[in-house]
Amino acid sequence: MKFRPSQTTTLILAAILSACAATPGRISQTTVVDAVDNQHGLALQGYDPVAYFADGKPTAGSVAISYRWQGAAWHFSSAQHRDAFAADPLRYAPQFGGYCAYAVSRGTTAEGDPKQWAVVDGKLYVNNNPLAQKLWNQDRPGNIEAGVINWPLIPKRPVNSQ
Repeated sequence: MKFRPSQTTTLILAAILSACAATPGRISQTTVVDAVDNQHGLALQGYDPVAYFADGKPTAGSVAISYRWQGAAWHFSSAQHRDAFAADPLRYAPQFGGYCAYAVSRGTTAEGDPKQWAVVDGKLYVNNNPLAQKLWNQDRPGNIEAGVINWPLIPKRPVNSQ
């Protein structure tokens, strides 16, 4: 007997596939978030954002070598990395405030995991977990485009200047 999908099965599969498509301009995030994903005031969970570019890998930063930007403390593995970041933070800071790039492409936020990362076209992206990283990787250009559209639409708290 040969399996032939019913119309219901086909509709369910179509719904699942469309749910996986990037959703630019469709925001489900209603909770206001900080402009930078920070846990207790610490950006990128204490990882050095410059290291992804300079060393090609996530590297833990040091509390002794830090810089305050966008309401969060950023830690670095060297004074040179700190100084490079301070001179041009937008070059090194993760996109979408360090929130999960896949979640932002879907119109919401989730905490970013600095060990789930990619540098694409000179920009750092982090994701929440290995599954989010895998799904994001399946359509990087589409997910980046959706994230770029969605990120400004997600409500954010004003940055504390202190």
